Amino acid sequence: MMPKRPGRNRKRVSLLTVALIAVLLLIACSGQSTPQQVNLPTAEPEPTPIPSLRGSGDTLNLLYPQAPTILNPHLTAAEKDWEASRISYEPLASFDGEGNLVEFLAAEIPTLENGGLAEDGRSVTWKLKQNVKWSDGEPFTANDVLFTYDYITNPDVKSTSASIYSDVDSVDLIDAYTVKVNFNKSNPAWAGAFVGIQGVILPRHVFEEYNGANASQAPANTLPVGTGPYQALPPGIKTQEVIFIGTDLIETSKIVYEPNPFFREEDKPYFSRVELRGGVTEKEAIRLVLQTGDVDFAWNLQLTPETQAEFNQASQGQVIANLGPDVERILLNSTDPNQTTAQGEFSSLEIPHPFFSDLKVRQALTYAIDRESISALYGETGRPTSNILVSPANFRSPNTMFEYNLDKAAALLGEAGWVDSDNDGIRDKDGVEMTIVFQTSVNSVRQQTQQIVQRSLRSIGVRVEPKITDGTIFFNTNPSNRDTRSRFSADIMEYFTGSDSPDPSVLMGRWVCAEIPQMSNNWTGLNHERWCNPQYDELFRQASAEVDPDIREQLFIQMNDMLINNVVTIPLVHRGQVSGVSNTLQGVIPTPWDAETWNIKDWRRSTS
Repeated sequence: MMPKRPGRNRKRVSLLTVALIAVLLLIACSGQSTPQQVNLPTAEPEPTPIPSLRGSGDTLNLLYPQAPTILNPHLTAAEKDWEASRISYEPLASFDGEGNLVEFLAAEIPTLENGGLAEDGRSVTWKLKQNVKWSDGEPFTANDVLFTYDYITNPDVKSTSASIYSDVDSVDLIDAYTVKVNFNKSNPAWAGAFVGIQGVILPRHVFEEYNGANASQAPANTLPVGTGPYQALPPGIKTQEVIFIGTDLIETSKIVYEPNPFFREEDKPYFSRVELRGGVTEKEAIRLVLQTGDVDFAWNLQLTPETQAEFNQASQGQVIANLGPDVERILLNSTDPNQTTAQGEFSSLEIPHPFFSDLKVRQALTYAIDRESISALYGETGRPTSNILVSPANFRSPNTMFEYNLDKAAALLGEAGWVDSDNDGIRDKDGVEMTIVFQTSVNSVRQQTQQIVQRSLRSIGVRVEPKITDGTIFFNTNPSNRDTRSRFSADIMEYFTGSDSPDPSVLMGRWVCAEIPQMSNNWTGLNHERWCNPQYDELFRQASAEVDPDIREQLFIQMNDMLINNVVTIPLVHRGQVSGVSNTLQGVIPTPWDAETWNIKDWRRSTS
């Protein structure tokens, strides 16, 4: 419940006021034109109360084409869930748009000068803000930081954030408001643990009973208790409507937030209510924020040039493009999505893909991808790229290139033994036709990308069958649903990949062998291609320990080149994170390294 706002102060008659009235009466009765000298009693002036802006605004309306399904950032790898979670949860610090660390629950950023960073790079000490409370009124302390580490690194929890903490050896409690993070080696990427969206702190008193195999059953997974500016109201994620899109059952949802009554900044947050709706069509989201003004903020919009032209004259909002590390890409499945093991596992490491196991076939696919035409779908918010690591710019490899050449693609397929032996227009080998199932989420730009790829491959004798999955399912982490990206029940798949840290280790750690989703780890992990290369793992190990910035830079470039040259993934477009913002909404300052709601405490309604 929100605290009552102070009403207007009642006027009180003071001794000073009474004396002034008496003087005026004496003057009136005597008929004198000037007042006599009177010794008036003095009184201390009452301080003028400073009104708090907390909750003084109206309702902030947020719209997400992909509906959030869980509000625990450590149990999901879907950005739609991170966005909704970040409204309530906070890390110790995060990175702004310039890559600078900004305090949240930390009292200061650790440095060599203030003693927070150890000279040998093997530890970092964080001092925490005091007098911070969770939204249920319980105090926030260093115990919550230690618990969050124990929770994330507990293998039974199966946290999606675990890889960020792989270099942490232990966390020590120095006192109630100081923690020391110890690394197992000199760590140049020390600002990974407890920083950004995968560094948000969980309350021990809420999650302690669910620190194990029952982690997914915690009520707070959908009704968070955080230190952030807003708290979700019961029931948390509320299903609004259930509809069918094709054969998929889709739920649209709504989350309602109100100001956290214990938030440490007394005049924040501004809005009295936040309503987040998820699961609407992207075109509807664009219309509501840009054209009608019924929505204040719409997240992750992909606008085709046609759509941009249609809404170009819209006067109620504007588009902001946050160009950072995001790359739209096509993933190649290293495993067979159609065969199953004796244990019933599809896309298993035991069964390699029937034709992507051949490098020449993978290379043919890169020549058959028309990146220029695909990039044109993004208008001014995207550019074609051949790298997966594109930001910060000094890590961008100069060694890669892309070429759209269907003749080279056809020749490589022929060299690999794939020919059209029965003259039906589709290449085959050993009685198997080359048919590729291409999966992605429901999105106008991605559907047009599928069509571009389908036409090119069809011209060289490869059949492409588009598979379209609603984003609520595609980006879900439900291990029982085969249509999620982690299960990868297709031959190729498209979505964008970014990072929540300017340090490349966070992004490049996705492709180590330990990150492969499979039945044994309940399909957690971010290596959706299921590609495993010990040489890549060794480069990552070296880069994670290297303190010389020039050597470290070259190691990451080598890793990027290995992914590209082995055609593990095919980068398409270096794209901006595009959102729609109402003209009346102020304070939205996106960063490529965190959720776009990272500074929602500072969002305001324009009064002009």
